[in-house]
Amino acid sequence: MFQAEIYIQRRKILCEKIGSGLILFWGNDESPMNYPDNTYHFRQHSSFLYYFGIDFPSIAAVIDVDNQRVIIFGDDYTIDDIVWMGPQPTIAQRAMVSGVEETLPIVKLYTILKEAQASRKYIHFLPPYRPENKIKLLRFLNIRPDQVNLNASSDLVKAVISQREIKSAEEIEEIEKAVDLSVDMHVAAMKIACAGMTEAQVAAKVYEVALAQNCNISFPIIATINGQTLHNHSHLNTLKEGDLFLLDAGAETQRHYAGDLSSTFPVSKQFSSVQKEIYRASLKAHEAAIATIAPGVRFKEVHLAACRSIALSMKELGLMKGDVDEAVAEGAHALFFPCGTGHMMGLDVHDMEDLGEVWVGYDGEAKSTQFGMKSLRLAKELRPGHVFTIEPGIYFIPELIDLWKSEGKLNNFFNWSEIEKFRYFGGIRNEEDFLVTEKGFRLLGKPKPKSIEEVEHFRSS
Repeated sequence: MFQAEIYIQRRKILCEKIGSGLILFWGNDESPMNYPDNTYHFRQHSSFLYYFGIDFPSIAAVIDVDNQRVIIFGDDYTIDDIVWMGPQPTIAQRAMVSGVEETLPIVKLYTILKEAQASRKYIHFLPPYRPENKIKLLRFLNIRPDQVNLNASSDLVKAVISQREIKSAEEIEEIEKAVDLSVDMHVAAMKIACAGMTEAQVAAKVYEVALAQNCNISFPIIATINGQTLHNHSHLNTLKEGDLFLLDAGAETQRHYAGDLSSTFPVSKQFSSVQKEIYRASLKAHEAAIATIAPGVRFKEVHLAACRSIALSMKELGLMKGDVDEAVAEGAHALFFPCGTGHMMGLDVHDMEDLGEVWVGYDGEAKSTQFGMKSLRLAKELRPGHVFTIEPGIYFIPELIDLWKSEGKLNNFFNWSEIEKFRYFGGIRNEEDFLVTEKGFRLLGKPKPKSIEEVEHFRSS
């Protein structure tokens, strides 16, 4: 946890933004894998962490804005629990560290909420993503699970986003710890991966680096020779000479801030000449996106800079033809780059995604429906304090190539015979994390090996 004053100040700002009513925060519960006592790794709700910092299951909080009252609800462990778990802080002790003096058993939450409803106080809550929290809303507020998102407070959603999207100095320091550890994870993979190993063995080494620092991973590791599959979590393949290996992995610190990096490197000690061509093209797009970052610039323009770079490189390699700007406007580049250039990052690796991309990434503007562009998670104007990823890539997806070719889609931009030569190439992605500053931007954490020379150096070391 941070110092109590940080949480007190965050809650004070939230109250000023909301103005009146009750603000209800659900913490997360333990989630069983196959029976109640065998649970998945516990992860607290990120917005609960942001305002209270209490990393403990089955608790809730209410902020009474009108009466300036904050209550933590939860039940202390019994002696039966302590026998298995050892001594544990009480709910009151946990709350005190967060700057909250009032605690009540969880059963009292029902009374507080019913009294608020009876007095016609508005009860603000965020849209829940856990089924158990939807059930709690049915039990405590009589809101059906299929109606909870309709009843969630849009004012609270926008207030939380406005606070969480601007990272404070202590948050940035924590994110940089996560990024530094993430770099170590990627370097470890570059050093050990070799023909004959399985993807699972590389992923295990990457995970070990985080666990050895008493940290965790910020999302399931992508470690694959099939980089054309954007979120490939299967680790069943064996690495072979000549393969490209794509690693997308990040660390999560003990305070639950995330890092998120991607690397692509040859299973052989060096890239082949063809691999170098596509890798350089991908890296050009990466650098083009970075060069566009500035306060006041819309992230959509950062994304389009990467798109134009990829389209130009594909034209130079003979895979595309025609006017580059027209090709990007029509979405032709998405045959090779069918996703977005980046996303916000913080307490979540895709920060605040549970609150909805239309507000987190678009400030309420409608998203594009065009293939490729519709997958852009962040498009709005950049402000100092924004933290996000830059991760354009180039992917040769056989099924997508076949579909577009069979449909004759945007034929005037493609040389299908040349594209076919790359049918089984795979995919390449580099990813780094950035902070917008008052005058520009800066890379977060220590540099990750990404140039051809840097990558080959680690592959040969």
